[in-house]
Amino acid sequence: MEDDGQPRTLYVGNLSRDVTEVLILQLFSQIGPCKSCKMITEQPDSRRVNSSVGFSVLQHTSNDPYCFVEFYEHRDAAAALAAMNGRKILGKEVKVNWATTPSSQKKDTSNHFHVFVGDLSPEITTEDIKSAFAPFGKISDARVVKDMATGKSKGYGFVSFYNKLDAENAIVHMGGQWLGGRQIRTNWATRKPPAPKSTQENNTKQLRFEDVVNQSSPKNCTVYCGGIASGLTDQLMRQTFSPFGQIMEIRVFPEKGYSFVRFSTHESAAHAIVSVNGTTIEGHVVKCYWGKESPDMTKNFQQV
Repeated sequence: MEDDGQPRTLYVGNLSRDVTEVLILQLFSQIGPCKSCKMITEQPDSRRVNSSVGFSVLQHTSNDPYCFVEFYEHRDAAAALAAMNGRKILGKEVKVNWATTPSSQKKDTSNHFHVFVGDLSPEITTEDIKSAFAPFGKISDARVVKDMATGKSKGYGFVSFYNKLDAENAIVHMGGQWLGGRQIRTNWATRKPPAPKSTQENNTKQLRFEDVVNQSSPKNCTVYCGGIASGLTDQLMRQTFSPFGQIMEIRVFPEKGYSFVRFSTHESAAHAIVSVNGTTIEGHVVKCYWGKESPDMTKNFQQV
């Protein structure tokens, strides 16, 4: 079911006993279409693979209920992981993680070497970039990034190598090569921010709801989200921010890499800032903080 090496199933633990499959599906479907939700309420032997769903529950230690949520798309699952982990559902902070199949331990490519491939012709598929880069070494993962709404290629993709030297060779030799009708660009994928940035990223992750709520007047319901240098769309922002409350208005400025999202309440906006700041969207680490306020928010949008 995770046959292309891209996991699509999340483990959701530390649930309140009152949480139902319906509630979980309702919350997670706001982020993207869910295929299924399987609630497990028995006391597991923590070393056993749960045979009914085929996932191991090594990460599960307490006897609280937990569940597995399967998405149709890997990117929706990744967005849900970022948005829902640590969020309170019925008063308990839920833990969200990738569900691990006994075989999928081998598939974690986070410590492999990722090459960004840009300027792709629209007709180039994942198979095409796989075969173009195969001569350089063993590939662990490859994908052309698609627009969720249209299913069309966004003109770039990623190839992951097990070996750093292979990835370096591919970057050097494939940059400027013709693939389809265009010369492609290659570079290191910025999936892992360089060291100084990551310490700063860790600091940004420790925002506290209490602090953020008081940073701006209770009337301000607007979140600034910046740092998305490519792939910024209204739909992406809606998908990222809808878990936190009712969205009244979204303004995107793709060429500038930022957007404003106005919520119905100050608290929703604060939750969004705390949860989304420092996460990775479309391969970019984003910053979130309060948008500038003015008596007339729409006028304010234009000023900015």
